[in-house]
Amino acid sequence: MASRRLFFTIAALLLAVGPALAGARDGIGALRRQDYAQALRIFAPLAERGDAVAQTYLGYMYAYGYGVPQNYIIAADWLHAASEQGNGLAQYWLGLMFDKGQGVPQDYVQAYKWLDLAVASARGRERDDWARIRDAIAMKLSLAQRTKAQGLAAAWRPRHHR
Repeated sequence: MASRRLFFTIAALLLAVGPALAGARDGIGALRRQDYAQALRIFAPLAERGDAVAQTYLGYMYAYGYGVPQNYIIAADWLHAASEQGNGLAQYWLGLMFDKGQGVPQDYVQAYKWLDLAVASARGRERDDWARIRDAIAMKLSLAQRTKAQGLAAAWRPRHHR
């Protein structure tokens, strides 16, 4: 009886999550086709509901002005929301924004923290590329700042959208 209940619970979750995943994939496809209006129509409602992938790509669209007015502050807000949920790509882009002071105050400690978290979730060539950028930012930090950034990354825990 308990395993049957578990089966139905998992099935219900998959039915609920499946369309959101398909929606985000559809949005990424629209973005790749440079159909920014369609990508925005897909990502905006998903992002508002807390979908970290949609938040990531909506932040990207605002950062580069794809289908929306370029706005680093809005971009950083969306990327921060997705980063807090543990999205590695959002963490990477947010780290770059802290490095350059785009939409957020320039802060190398925060840049290192977010890039360190992004590197931890990345794989293969992406991991190597992101690590090189993180290490370049480390060169801008004193030993105390780097230790602080590493401590912030180690203490960080994802917050899941409710």
